[in-house]
Amino acid sequence: MFDKLFQKLEEKIQLSEKDKKRIASFFEIKKLRKKELLLQEADYCKNLAFVATGVLKSYSVDDKGQKHISLLAWEGWWVSDFKSFICEEKAILSIDAIEDSEVLLLSRSNYEKLLIEVPAMERYFRILYQNSLITKDRRLISSNTYTAEEKYLQLIKMYPFISQRIPQNLIASYLGITTETISRIKKNLHKDN
Repeated sequence: MFDKLFQKLEEKIQLSEKDKKRIASFFEIKKLRKKELLLQEADYCKNLAFVATGVLKSYSVDDKGQKHISLLAWEGWWVSDFKSFICEEKAILSIDAIEDSEVLLLSRSNYEKLLIEVPAMERYFRILYQNSLITKDRRLISSNTYTAEEKYLQLIKMYPFISQRIPQNLIASYLGITTETISRIKKNLHKDN
């Protein structure tokens, strides 16, 4: 269960076996069934969630009931409503499982203890947050400047497995385009090949 977590941590920091045991003690394991909620909008986000297996999505819902996906998170990714988690205010996002999943939950109090008791984790989270800001900037630029086809092709290039694991309507929502647009893009790409 913790293998994926330690693999991801060791891509950015060095850990001893003692560190790994200590780190594992701060997490709670949670299994989610497909479509099961991890966080409901307007609740308080009490945990950071590391995806050990499966895929989750975070999203907001507009006045018309339309879901807008802000993040697709698969094995090795973290997911939360970070502002709610840090500021202890109501969540604006909901998070649920796209497929049966297992997550490692890190509560706010355990997060603070972990940063103190395993100093390398302070560095890990700093690197993680820096990378997250870069990713959000790139996504904003993509959203504002790329065509629908360019957005789709960029996503498929970065994550070639995505169309096998994530339904087309969720990919469309994540990209901010319609399902019909993705169908048209796929048809045109198939025609070109």
